[in-house]
Amino acid sequence: MALFQSNNPVLKQSVFDKAPHITGDAMTIRGTVNKMSFMLLMLMAAAVYSWGEFSRGGNNVLPLAIGGAIVGFILAMVIIFKKEWSAYLAPAYAIAEGLFLGAISAMFEAKWQGIVLQAVGLTFGTFIAMLVLYRTGVIRATERFKSIVMTATLGIAVFYLIALVLRLFNIEMPLIHSSGTFGIIFSLVVVGIAALNLILDFDMIEQGAAQGAPKYFEWYASFGLMVTLVWLYLEILRLLSKLNRR
Repeated sequence: MALFQSNNPVLKQSVFDKAPHITGDAMTIRGTVNKMSFMLLMLMAAAVYSWGEFSRGGNNVLPLAIGGAIVGFILAMVIIFKKEWSAYLAPAYAIAEGLFLGAISAMFEAKWQGIVLQAVGLTFGTFIAMLVLYRTGVIRATERFKSIVMTATLGIAVFYLIALVLRLFNIEMPLIHSSGTFGIIFSLVVVGIAALNLILDFDMIEQGAAQGAPKYFEWYASFGLMVTLVWLYLEILRLLSKLNRR
């Protein structure tokens, strides 16, 4: 059995190794695609709602953004530890993230008109490009490739964590928010790492289907892929905002 590993914390080899043996329906790529499509529709519907609240000047926009982020994080933690609940919680996660992204996106759009459409287009363009590169074998999810991406992503996570702690003491990390040359280079690197995570996720889904993972893993894998897409979109949005401030 071929080993595979995703840098995404919710999509790992060990997750499939610990899955119970099944004799019924198993995970398929087509099933995963269908469920991912459904979750994207749920996310977009929720995003349209929170965007509309912002456009109407509603006072609940900020609670929607904060509440969506908090609920999304809680649901993500529960799904990671209770994978068999993913069929029920993954759609709820998509809705929570949609409320968060819709509110945040509306705030960015109010400052820089057209930035959200650009970010959405670049996100899905990157997704398609990575899928083509993976399917054609131009980029292969080798063990060395996985190790490099994993190390880079871990480094970014630690950097963001340090920045969050320092912000509590009113100390800003310039690379994250700066629109200068180094700030833009940093964002480009982060976007690139987020994009490479898609390759690992594609490989995980393909291998999971080949190994006959339980049917509910279609929801779990869709959730994991959405985590990467949300991260990629937010980083692209941040990058575009930096370019617009120059």
